[in-house]
Amino acid sequence: MTKKEGAFFTGNYRNLFKELGHSEAEIDARVEDTWNQLFFGDSEMKIYFEEGDDMGYMVDTGNTDVRTEGQSYGMMMAVQMDNKEVFDRIWTWTMKHMYMTEGKHAGYFAWSCQLDGKKNAYGPAPDGEEYFVLALFFASNRWGDGEGIYEYSKWAKDILRSMIHNGENGEGFPMFNPENKLIKFIPDCEFSDPSYHLPHFYELMSLWTYPEDQQFIKEAAAASREYLKTACHPETGLAAEYAHYDGSPNHIRGFGHFFSDSYRVAANIGLDWEWFRGDEWEIENANKIQAFFADKEMEDYRRYKVDGEPFEEKALHPVGLLATNAMASLAADGPHSKEFVEKFWNTPLRDGDRRYYDNCLYLFAMLALSGKFRIWFPEGE
Repeated sequence: MTKKEGAFFTGNYRNLFKELGHSEAEIDARVEDTWNQLFFGDSEMKIYFEEGDDMGYMVDTGNTDVRTEGQSYGMMMAVQMDNKEVFDRIWTWTMKHMYMTEGKHAGYFAWSCQLDGKKNAYGPAPDGEEYFVLALFFASNRWGDGEGIYEYSKWAKDILRSMIHNGENGEGFPMFNPENKLIKFIPDCEFSDPSYHLPHFYELMSLWTYPEDQQFIKEAAAASREYLKTACHPETGLAAEYAHYDGSPNHIRGFGHFFSDSYRVAANIGLDWEWFRGDEWEIENANKIQAFFADKEMEDYRRYKVDGEPFEEKALHPVGLLATNAMASLAADGPHSKEFVEKFWNTPLRDGDRRYYDNCLYLFAMLALSGKFRIWFPEGE
């Protein structure tokens, strides 16, 4: 970290919409309306659905399944919006249907389930576990721990322990490479996904997890900040969906290009800068990403090589890409930073079958750019 000027140290969160002249009342209403449409709106817009008296799930409307990505995102959204009921409903569904207690992935969550809870796969996706851990820590800090699965802080610590230590004493694999401290794409592989790198999350996990795990996850934060410098192209700032540990694109299954997962890198860089002033490089890279997209209309967004060469294939999630480009403005100080925030403000939520991923990124951007994506500390800290 560079200077102690981030929100972690000061408690001050930028409201970029207000900086552009929008009123606090207008901004608050927009955030609330976005949340309400996605969680309680009509069936053509919502992505959250309730089951029974105590459960809820987030639907990937493009694939008609429930993913740990969406469940963990929904929990993070709920704790930021101070809605404990939604948080607990999602967590209850997740623990009932997704948590694995046997086999090589014991301690992790099945990354995809059918809407009735039947597992589509028995492998985990670490981006879900990362968000589960911090959302649970935030829930503990904001609302206090309950009992059983609602003892949030214990579950956060135990999940993170599995992510670090699985496989040390037999069957299984950790989610972090033990030597270089980098998060993996999946536990039983040796390459990464740049959008999984959340140094700002790891900084907080290192404060609240088991003492014996604190140093490892603290070092993971530093390793991720350095890794992103190698994974993002030096001219465009773009990262691939999959990348080797040296940061070079990994073209296995055609995922060595800038596409859907990659969009989150800009958002993560922006939030790391907002919370921790993670690295001066983040300003530079945010400016590069925005410069690359400055002359492109959202309707023309495509798949790109990391050097910027476009494919004919259009972006599956153009609204999500615009949202993350706007979130980059938390770090960017270039000529396009205000432009992207205003463009995002003037863009509505996406409707239709592909709305899930776009609108998850949209709500995160709405929270972050309004100063409402906050660190929740334990009482008294």
